[in-house]
Formats: sequence, C-alpha cells, structure tokens
Amino acid sequence: MAKRLIRHPAVQGMLARLVAFYLRLVWATTRWTLVGEDHARPFAGGPMILAFWHERLPLAALGWRLLGRRVPQGGRRAQVLISRHRDGRLIAAAVRPFGIDVVHASSSKGGAAGLRGLARILSGGGVAVITPDGPRGPARVAAPGVAQLAALTGVPVLPCAVASTRMRLARSWDRMRFPLPFGRGFAVVGAPVVVARDQAAEALPRIAAALTAACETADRLATVGGGEPPPNHLPSVVTEKVEGGSGGEVPFSPRPSP
Repeated sequence: MAKRLIRHPAVQGMLARLVAFYLRLVWATTRWTLVGEDHARPFAGGPMILAFWHERLPLAALGWRLLGRRVPQGGRRAQVLISRHRDGRLIAAAVRPFGIDVVHASSSKGGAAGLRGLARILSGGGVAVITPDGPRGPARVAAPGVAQLAALTGVPVLPCAVASTRMRLARSWDRMRFPLPFGRGFAVVGAPVVVARDQAAEALPRIAAALTAACETADRLATVGGGEPPPNHLPSVVTEKVEGGSGGEVPFSPRPSP
C-alpha cells in the first residue's frame, strides 16, 4: 500500500517540491567556495561536459548553480542523463528550479539513445551532465558512455565534485552524500580530460581517476574546514563574496554530431 502511494504522480510531485525546497534551504544557508574556476571558464560560451560520481547527485544541482553564478552561462540550462525509473523522474522535477533539465535514459535500454541526445545538445553549444557510475554502480567504476561522448563530440570532460562540512552518508550502494544546512560547501572543477576520437577506451581510466581526485579534493577541503586548497592543486578559488577570476584557453574543436 505504501509503495503504491509513493508511486502515485501526485505524491511524486509533492516529494519533488519538498526536495527542491530543501535544496534551496541548503543553498541559502551554506557558504560556498568554487575551486578550479579557470578550468570551466574557457567552456562558458560553448559545449561543456560535466561529470561527477553518482554519490554526489544531491549536491550536483547546487554545484551547477554556483558554477553558473561564477562563470556566467548566458541563461543556458544543463542537461543531465538520468534513468527513466520513477526515482529519476522525481529527481528531474526536484532539480528543474536549479537550471537543470533531464535527458531520460536507461543503462540497460536507453543508454545509447540518451548519449545521442546529449551529443545533439553539445553540437548546439549546450551543457551535458553525466554520472558515469549511475544509476546502479559499481560505485566509482565508470561506464564507457562518458568517454564515448567526449570522443564522439570532441568536447573534453570536466571532472566535478561537491562536498559540505555538514553532510550525511546514506547506506546506499554508492554511499550517497546528502548536504545539511548551515555548513560550508566546496565545488571542485578539475582540469579538462581531452579524449581523442579513437581513444575512448584508453581515456576512461583517466576520467575515472580525475573524478575521484575531484572528490578527494572536495572532501579534504570540507574536512579541514579552512577552505584553503592543497598546494599546487586546482589553484583557482572563488568564495561566496568574491567575483571573477580569468582562465587560460583550453584548445579543442567540437566535432559535429552524427
């Protein structure tokens, strides 16, 4: 009975509104710091692939909002690949107020179609967001789709992670991180990973390592709490009250979508 009730569209809509309200509360009561802004800035006017591990899904919407504030995106919205499962639909409704739309797909049935959809978005200069180990894991083991997308489109992958000084770990397969209000948040953007057209398989371990490194950096900042990045690592830091920074160019030539 309870499961049927939760599946009801009206209940799903209510839950999505509650999640969105909670995320807005976390956003408003957290002091945010962006690390690695220079890595994202060269992509502000063109196609962008953002990747993060599934464990950071509840924090991803907040990270995108922060990135959009520090590196203006011209009003464009991110497009994230999410399962067609009802949980995916709930997440889609919850993150919509944060400038994120959804490309629905399934790792078993619709993954290829979802990647083609993201490729079309990138060919139009959009932002594609992907969780390489979602939706079922194993945790921090990247499926080939993210590297294939980068190889197909010629757009480098920006490895991302978000952490907070106040968050809880779920007992899920990926130990999903849930942020709490009144903390300090750290969003990390790593150096872009360029994938040659015929080297998707070779690039996949580099992408996975970069994603894990971004998580470790964000977690270390949140654990230390002082907000200072490790020496010689992701040097561009923008805090809540600081605007700007400029970055160097990252050469790449987006390939036309097939």
